[in-house]
Amino acid sequence: MSATGIGAAVRRKEDQRFITGKGHYTDDVNRPGQCCAYFLRSPHAHARIKAVDCAVAAKMPGVLAVLTGAELAGDKIGNLICGWMITSKDGTQMKMAPHPALAHGEANHVGDAVAVIVAETLAQAKDAAEKIDVDYEPLPAVTDPGKAQTEGAPQIHEIAARNTIYQWHLGDQKAAEAAFKAAHHVTRLDFINNRLAPNAIEPRAAIGEYDAGTDGLTLWNTTQNPHVARLVISAFVGIAPEHKLRVIAPDVGGGFGSKIFIYPEEVVCLWAARRIGRPVKWVSDRSEAFLTDAHGRDHVTHAEMAFDADSKVTGLRVKTIANLGAYMSTFSSSVPTYLYGTLLSGQYDIPAIYCEVDAVYTNTVPVDAYRGAGRPEATFVVERLIEVGAREIGMDPADLRKKNFIKTFPHQTPVIMNYDAGDYHASLKKALEIADYSGFGKRKRESARHDKLRGVGISTYIEACGIAPSQAVGSLGCGVGLWESAEVRVNPTGSVEVLTGCHQHGQGHETTFAQVVAERLGIPIDNVSIVHGDTDKVQFGMGTYGSRSGAVGISAIVKALDKIEIKAKKVAAHLMEAAEGDIVFQDGKFTVAGTDKSAAWGDVTLNAYIAHKFVGEELEPGLKEGAFYDPVNFTFPAGCHICEVEVDPQTGDSEIVAWTAVDDFGTVINPMIVEGQVHGGIAQGVGQALLESVIYDKDGQLVTGSLMDYCMPRAHNLPTLKVDMTTTKSPSNPLGIKGCGEAGAIAAPVAVINAITDAIGTEDLAMPATAQTVWQALQKANSRRQAA
Repeated sequence: MSATGIGAAVRRKEDQRFITGKGHYTDDVNRPGQCCAYFLRSPHAHARIKAVDCAVAAKMPGVLAVLTGAELAGDKIGNLICGWMITSKDGTQMKMAPHPALAHGEANHVGDAVAVIVAETLAQAKDAAEKIDVDYEPLPAVTDPGKAQTEGAPQIHEIAARNTIYQWHLGDQKAAEAAFKAAHHVTRLDFINNRLAPNAIEPRAAIGEYDAGTDGLTLWNTTQNPHVARLVISAFVGIAPEHKLRVIAPDVGGGFGSKIFIYPEEVVCLWAARRIGRPVKWVSDRSEAFLTDAHGRDHVTHAEMAFDADSKVTGLRVKTIANLGAYMSTFSSSVPTYLYGTLLSGQYDIPAIYCEVDAVYTNTVPVDAYRGAGRPEATFVVERLIEVGAREIGMDPADLRKKNFIKTFPHQTPVIMNYDAGDYHASLKKALEIADYSGFGKRKRESARHDKLRGVGISTYIEACGIAPSQAVGSLGCGVGLWESAEVRVNPTGSVEVLTGCHQHGQGHETTFAQVVAERLGIPIDNVSIVHGDTDKVQFGMGTYGSRSGAVGISAIVKALDKIEIKAKKVAAHLMEAAEGDIVFQDGKFTVAGTDKSAAWGDVTLNAYIAHKFVGEELEPGLKEGAFYDPVNFTFPAGCHICEVEVDPQTGDSEIVAWTAVDDFGTVINPMIVEGQVHGGIAQGVGQALLESVIYDKDGQLVTGSLMDYCMPRAHNLPTLKVDMTTTKSPSNPLGIKGCGEAGAIAAPVAVINAITDAIGTEDLAMPATAQTVWQALQKANSRRQAA
């Protein structure tokens, strides 16, 4: 390992500009003649839009245009789409309701955009918005997914009877029924996986610009996947032909999945810019983000786990109602299906699994992928069942896990996935040692002496990353391929530019991608630059999400580097007048085997462009290669997190006093960056477990619509995190990378809840486990014990 190569803890190259305020975000972009957009949004969760009177607003000072859904429809601008088709168990296709970028005829959630005001200044646009008179006819609303399908529930979209989008299933129902019929013990649980707001540090923003000379449009946008945005907006929404639309994603301040999707605002900015002939800019504020950014989670689940007399898990049954909000989002259909049901085997050898998922519309903000996307929900189901099952059987939870772990690989689960490599015993063993699990009893007694309740919770999780191959996901309904692209451009002086279809929004790609290139070519890391985020510069790529950038994105770079080395050896052979087969390349130097002849990297790259040593018929000048990489399988990061808590029974306050994380990410490019990713994921998972929850009232009003009401984790909510790793390389990509970005968010929520329920002696605890929730659970448990 070199000082800057694979495995080195290199400081992030990009941080210099970020921590000195030199980052370049969408809001930092200002175009000549730019004007401002402001959206008038529905105050009702469900209402018929009878009329929109914009006459007074249009005459206000500085106003350039007031546009509504009627004009949008008149210009034949298409609906936003969901790009993953799910088939119900009866063979029918999912019911995708129309989603116009501006509501026309009906508003379906609080915050649904009804009109856009374009003015010289934002203040003028806001003033004009107050003068728009919208005649609403309020309609009954439904926000609870558990009630959306009930008889008499308000109907949201005509296309979806009983508000049901699809009724999907996976697994062998008969095999599962047989397992439960023969079971020695059955553990049953009901729980809600609470709805979350993503709250990336940078709110969303968009700038649309029209060039009348070229009839082209440019969108600056806070997106995780610029090419997919261009494809959807051109091919489906119909704003412009693909070759006439450029999408630029500059620095993006966090995404966590919420910036994957195509949103109404970016479509409207492009449309409005062409209508008025000037650049149109929109920047969300934090309150607007709560009302418009796709939320995450929101499952209502009943789950059962069957055990035989030897405490082996023999079956699993899960029934989930997934809330997808008022409209389907770009990939929302896949989250509670193929990103959830397929991971219900966890790390365990479970012979029979059957999962049913009903996806429903409600009068709430659309729900889509949020860090982990289906995997946290699946892990919560499996790890709560295994933990509670151990308690009911009277077995140590760690021992029950060991008994049921998958031990040989590859392993075919009953729910599609074929796990290719892992060692679950190793991560559990190391985590138990680091956490001093054997000494927990002593610490519990010490807490009791101080009138505190102490508990420990384990989470042994698995996730699927690098989602592919494209043919496989296509057969499951995905509308795009999930490969990745790379182009490596070597300059005459030997410096290198890498164009990647991935996009960075906090992951450190400019460092880790450069580490791989620098090690492979034997050049200084500062001689490598990473280019991404501009559809006019970078070849088509699929973006960044699902911890795919290492396993898929770097693999594409490695494939392009393979081609670079092959061609560079040809150039070196001509330069040193040797046979191509005799050229050896190592540590930035080309040598002729068995001789003292050599040429430096820079000499060969310069000669590739000078082209004096070869003729064009034999070898093309230049040194530039591209590659598209489509994996042969998912990757399967896994690990064990152990949380230890102290609960004050008088107040219900829960303090996390220790955390151990042992993860298997395969090959790690930069351990410092990976550890940071784990820290961030744990923080978000702890936020879900203890603090965060999007709450709507019965009328569909968002109660937690600001950071005064929606509680985010703070430093004092976390102890010092002990992070370690085990390693089994993935056989599915050239470097053996598995991915790390979502692990903490997947493992953490159930580790916390397992720990708190262990401390308080009752399983009846919902997330978020606030002090009030924990105190109430204690009171209920005490009342039940007294009644008994």
